[in-house]
Amino acid sequence: MSTSQVLWSYYIYEYKKFIMPTEVIINGLSGQSPFNIYLCDNPVSTCVYVDTITGGTYNFGIPEIFDGQTSFNLKITTGGGCEIYQTLTI
Repeated sequence: MSTSQVLWSYYIYEYKKFIMPTEVIINGLSGQSPFNIYLCDNPVSTCVYVDTITGGTYNFGIPEIFDGQTSFNLKITTGGGCEIYQTLTI
């Protein structure tokens, strides 16, 4: 991570399941774009590609494959080849 640094903050909101799934909001990304966003189980054995973004604020619902889990790993890869993991707990 010597040539690129990724910084972000995240928020997790859990709505009632019948209204809306759990949502992850990423903001404040910095580093070399584009950023590939993945959500993984904890410990990391299965990762689901979410999207590729260039920065700004981004939000997404937790995929159904992870229904019932309360701990995840957010994985972000940068255009510079860095991989960053952040554990998220609901």
